[in-house]
Amino acid sequence: MPFSYCLNTSTIRSDGATILDMIDTTADAGYDGIEPWVAELDAWVDGGGTLAQVKARADERGLSIVNLIGFPEWAVPEDDRRAKGFEEAARCFQIARDLGCPCVAAPPFGIHDRNVDLLPVTERFAELVDLAAESGVTPLLEYWGIAQTLGRTGEVLMIAAECGRPGVQLLADVFHMYKGSGHHVGFEHFGAGRLGLVHVNDYPASPTRADITDADRVYPGDGLAPWPQIVASLKTIGFTGMLSLELFNEAYWAQGPTVVAREGLAKLKGCVGDV
Repeated sequence: MPFSYCLNTSTIRSDGATILDMIDTTADAGYDGIEPWVAELDAWVDGGGTLAQVKARADERGLSIVNLIGFPEWAVPEDDRRAKGFEEAARCFQIARDLGCPCVAAPPFGIHDRNVDLLPVTERFAELVDLAAESGVTPLLEYWGIAQTLGRTGEVLMIAAECGRPGVQLLADVFHMYKGSGHHVGFEHFGAGRLGLVHVNDYPASPTRADITDADRVYPGDGLAPWPQIVASLKTIGFTGMLSLELFNEAYWAQGPTVVAREGLAKLKGCVGDV
């Protein structure tokens, strides 16, 4: 299979672990990349560390820093909130540049809890793309199945098509596709090279789709996700990027980062036929 594998650091949260610890855990488990949260990087710097140390450790361990997870309110209709959101976005883009990280997630934070007209959001995303270009990075337009706005594949495709910027990169998530639409049809509408990253996980039969939350995510293959269909769809569009394991399961956190990182990768490889 052409895929490579990334670990989103939410998967291995543990008390007292620093971003350098997470890099070591990820590398030891055999991943190709890591997807840190901006809050974890801030905690490292606030504690006296530097971004240069983070980059050096990732380089030393042979890991790509693939994407950063942050939550700037770039899409909100309120001018004052959006201005602050763009300030935070600029800060995240600069952090990514300092780390040699090519992408920063652009989720619908701030509009996820309400219905917002999509046409103005296309203009705001165009501004975000232009701002990111100043730092030489790319925002990954992400959709959340829990969101009232930008909760479905069709909505992000509309933003990508109407924003007036070429080469928009999208971030899809197995859990969020299920939560938002109840199916995993839609990848075939992404053009070649447009899917920048895929968050991978699975979901159990209970709680129901209406009640399930991020905390209920399970290892790939331990739930209901149609992996043959997902893999076939990714192959159809020629996706050769990273599959990033993103879980928020407290029962897994309790097992310790080493166990979860290794088991998660083994189960993911089993789902995509890379065994």
